[in-house]
Amino acid sequence: MSIPAILAQLSTILMEYIDASMVGSLGAQASASIGLIATTTWIFYGLSYASNIGFSVQVAHKIGAKKFASARAILKQSITTAIMFSLILMFIGIGIHNQLPIWLKGEEAIIKDASLYFLIFSCRLPFLQLRFLSSSMLRCSGNIKTPSILNVLMCFLDILLNFLFIFSEIHFTFFGSDFTFKGLGYGVQGAALGTFFAEIIVTSFLMYHLTRKSNELAFFKENIKNKLKSFIPTISLLRKSCKIGFPIAVENSILSSAQIMTTVIVAPLGMVAIAANSFGVIIESLCYMPGYGVADAATTLVGQSLGAKRIDLTKRFAWMTTFIGMFTMGFCAILLYMLAPFITSIMTPDILVQKATTEAIRIECFAEPMYAASIVIYGIFVGACDTLVPAIMNLLSIWCVRIVLAFLLAPSMGLNGVWLAMCLELIFRGTIFIIRLYKGNWLNAYKK
Repeated sequence: MSIPAILAQLSTILMEYIDASMVGSLGAQASASIGLIATTTWIFYGLSYASNIGFSVQVAHKIGAKKFASARAILKQSITTAIMFSLILMFIGIGIHNQLPIWLKGEEAIIKDASLYFLIFSCRLPFLQLRFLSSSMLRCSGNIKTPSILNVLMCFLDILLNFLFIFSEIHFTFFGSDFTFKGLGYGVQGAALGTFFAEIIVTSFLMYHLTRKSNELAFFKENIKNKLKSFIPTISLLRKSCKIGFPIAVENSILSSAQIMTTVIVAPLGMVAIAANSFGVIIESLCYMPGYGVADAATTLVGQSLGAKRIDLTKRFAWMTTFIGMFTMGFCAILLYMLAPFITSIMTPDILVQKATTEAIRIECFAEPMYAASIVIYGIFVGACDTLVPAIMNLLSIWCVRIVLAFLLAPSMGLNGVWLAMCLELIFRGTIFIIRLYKGNWLNAYKK
């Protein structure tokens, strides 16, 4: 179950690499435009994820208990909720897109591109929300392969569409012959538009498979009258979903606001530091996205095991997935440390940005195994409906350790100080998550 999810996450990483390298070829200013507002987009990503997780965990429990009709009822109500919530997020994003780069202390030269990029991202949110929901529901039903394949497809679509939207002309050589195609030449905005249209296509395929093809969750053959009525969310379901998802939403928002604070700390260091920080985050995902793939499998396995009331199996899955995640991310960290100069040279031609990015991500490599522990164990806790305490642990760790250390180290060490603070905080976070997993208190949340 982990391998397809890891492959899907790796395809997402590749997509981000290619996006960044395409925009990076336009110069450090273009890279800084996206890097400035990247942390704010994470807030919207986090809220979209959290609003779905409360429903998908309940679906995993129902499927584990073989209550498929109840699982389909939850799915239908979650679709209505997802659409309404994503529209709210979209209008908020549209409302703040002009002022956001100014609030983040961006330089005058990058404000316009950053603002337009965020506007297009905001309009994409309803499709992003439904892609998250459909992927999560399919995974919780035990179908890891379909969402993984379709997310890989999104990677290839994003590459093709980015070429079309970003560049004015596209040159390449094939079997000794030179070819030139006209592009639209939208630059930074082109990167957002390419991803937008790729999102629409893949979300359509995912929703079709979920609602019509899934053995456990497809509901289109049901009676029309009952079908329409069952899309109305019930108070009891919303209450339970909020109990699971609200701590995650608050946590993701505050964690992302901490990332925004990190951007504010980095911004005075100049455009090279902003671009390098943005590239570093993307490159580091080569390590941590496989951890999220394992965490997806852990959430499903733990959720279904608890639904089947197999506590012994739940504990074995918990420790097994934790060790798999730590090994996978540790191995990726070794590769990343060695290949960092080569990867950064692909993403940007700017020598100063290459050097700063390489130094930053090599610092972070030492934290990856413990970062894996926190990612996978968090997925385990979500599967057990234990979200409040882990959310508090994440918040205290990032605000009391990372941000404080970044403020102290940035003036003397520059960008490297910010990334050293991140490294130390991730080691601390992984340690406290392992301690909580060992104590076993997280199993009590499902009983409630």
